[in-house]
Amino acid sequence: MSHRRILLAVPVVVAILAVQSLAAPFVLFPKAGELVSPDGRFVVRNAERQASTSEFDGTFHALWLIDVATGRSRKLCDYVGVAAVAWSGNDFLVVTQYLSKRTSRALVFSVTGSQDPVILDKPTLIRMVPPELRDVLREDDHVFVEASRLEESTLYLRVWGYGPRDVNGFRWYCRYALLEGSVSCSVERGSH
Repeated sequence: MSHRRILLAVPVVVAILAVQSLAAPFVLFPKAGELVSPDGRFVVRNAERQASTSEFDGTFHALWLIDVATGRSRKLCDYVGVAAVAWSGNDFLVVTQYLSKRTSRALVFSVTGSQDPVILDKPTLIRMVPPELRDVLREDDHVFVEASRLEESTLYLRVWGYGPRDVNGFRWYCRYALLEGSVSCSVERGSH
């Protein structure tokens, strides 16, 4: 390989490594069992639902946040099926809940505050996206909203799906500004 090619490849490799270092890896619950914060102050644990097997209330698992130093805990959410969870720094948790074979939603939890989590799902996005994109969400019956990472005050999302309107599927890349509560999406080429 020539020196010129190596010099051209170095910035690309550095950029890829920098982007990868910003995003913590997602782990899948309930299989993971627990996930410790980068600084070790908190741990997210899975808890199985404690009820008789003849009862059904729609939840099978719960995610709990535990302060390691004090032992205090708070329930983050219930979930059915699978939840993909990642730390964003030491103060935020990013979660994608796979609610069924047809849908998922993204959540952001602050571990230091008691404010409600940010929840982004199909109904929320229908209200937030520009009018020309709303029919995609309304008319397709498989819509997945997946968190990919949180950087500063921007949550990055993948929104994809398919159904009667988009038989071959659609794929968007979206940014949700946490402070403003606004979303912007770009449509992947060839989709839609």
